[in-house]
Amino acid sequence: MRRCIDRLFVLATAACLLFALGVISFIVGVIVWRGFGALSWQFLTDQIRSAGAAGGIFYNIVGTLILLATALIVCVPLATGLALMHGVYLKKQRSRERLWLFLSVLNGVPSILFGLFGLMVFVKFFAWGKSWLAGGVLLGLMILPTVAVALLERIKTLPRPYIEAAAGLGLSDSQRVWSVVLPQSVGGLVTGLLLGLARAAGETAPIMFTATIFAGANIPTGIKESPVLSLPYHIFVLAQDSFDPAAAENLWGSALVLLGLVLLLSLLALPARLNFHEEAEK
Repeated sequence: MRRCIDRLFVLATAACLLFALGVISFIVGVIVWRGFGALSWQFLTDQIRSAGAAGGIFYNIVGTLILLATALIVCVPLATGLALMHGVYLKKQRSRERLWLFLSVLNGVPSILFGLFGLMVFVKFFAWGKSWLAGGVLLGLMILPTVAVALLERIKTLPRPYIEAAAGLGLSDSQRVWSVVLPQSVGGLVTGLLLGLARAAGETAPIMFTATIFAGANIPTGIKESPVLSLPYHIFVLAQDSFDPAAAENLWGSALVLLGLVLLLSLLALPARLNFHEEAEK
């Protein structure tokens, strides 16, 4: 009886896996099939024209990369500090539980609420207006729990002999962090950043309120009132005008480029993760 239950469980798990892979493959296949015809060198290097029905998405790609780079710069030190605070510096269990609860709650906040927060704080209170900095900071805060938890889970799996040996040498907490914890946990940080940036690359609501417009922007030259174009918002607007065949073609082409950008982030991060993993095993 137990063997039958085990086999049924394995079959059910395999069926769920195949279903999930099928759905993902179908979505990716549709995007590639519908969007491949729009791809060209001119499409990737030209600016938007005719309300998206003509031209390209060069500044949309640049704006998306600016937002992701800003989010990366903002998130890395904050996430590292939170993970180290939980995994190293906080000694009381109750304090660690409260920090973990904070990260869990922050991770569950809908992106639309992040957008409203950014609108009230960065756009209105700080008087930045729609700005690449406001959008990048907001995206960095949004992916903060993802990156912090990934790094924290890596810290938890560090071999205890490493930590005990460092403590036996009389190293302080800060010295153990710099000599043992961080070098052995960088792979977790890279993993969290990969997941976080992949999420941030497709977010529309936060940047719609704080950072991006549909047309009329190029390379920002300041902070206040310096919006950028972005791929997610571009796709969002074109999806509302999909009755126009030209706009629909550019819509699917933009979606394919965004999908490729996320894949590129994954491919760039993979060699770094493997390198850190090999160094940790030495």
